[in-house]
Amino acid sequence: MKGLDSFNLDLKQCLCELEEFENLLNSNSELKENKDILPFFKQRLHLSAFIGLYVPQIIRFNQIKHEFTFYGDFRADLVVGDSINNTYCFIEFEDATEDSIFLHKGRSTSDWSPRFEHGFSQIIDWFWKIDDFKSTTSARSIFGSENIEFYGILVIGRDAFISPIDKARLTWRLNKVLVDSRKVICITFDQLARDIRDRLSLYPLIFEAESRAEQVISTDESDRSSS
Repeated sequence: MKGLDSFNLDLKQCLCELEEFENLLNSNSELKENKDILPFFKQRLHLSAFIGLYVPQIIRFNQIKHEFTFYGDFRADLVVGDSINNTYCFIEFEDATEDSIFLHKGRSTSDWSPRFEHGFSQIIDWFWKIDDFKSTTSARSIFGSENIEFYGILVIGRDAFISPIDKARLTWRLNKVLVDSRKVICITFDQLARDIRDRLSLYPLIFEAESRAEQVISTDESDRSSS
């Protein structure tokens, strides 16, 4: 079984790939997992790696793998990790279509979609497999440690297809249902694009603040030396 690949995140390249992602969403009302979504992300490693932003312990985004196989039984569409903090997120992509999360059958309450249930169940199986193999030589050879923190992310659906009441149902389910005491993060593709855009927008502010701080320190040191 292949391990993860080392990776160096480039924020400028990530921004370029984000713009391509936004264009993809704007030009298509629906997207299919195998036809549209998986090929798109496999060709955009920096955007893929930055999905790890949802996990606070993932700071370096320095490990990545598309189509990661779990000990021969299961496969994650994407894994992103921080090898220093021993923290990883396992990502499942599903369709971005009208019936990806809910099925509308003319009743007042929509049914949960088989597509959503399949994606959620995939993550449950991943968690079981990781826990089952956590103290093995195989686990240490892949992650470098038998004590890793791990999270599951399900990316599915589009905002336009979810009514306010169904959005509330989805939020309640994700907040209340835990898998091995862990929440499963579930986001639409639209939310993913917005969150990445918002996070990237913070970096210029950070760099600007650091520059101002350096200027203040330099000025103070000059004043002290002149006096």
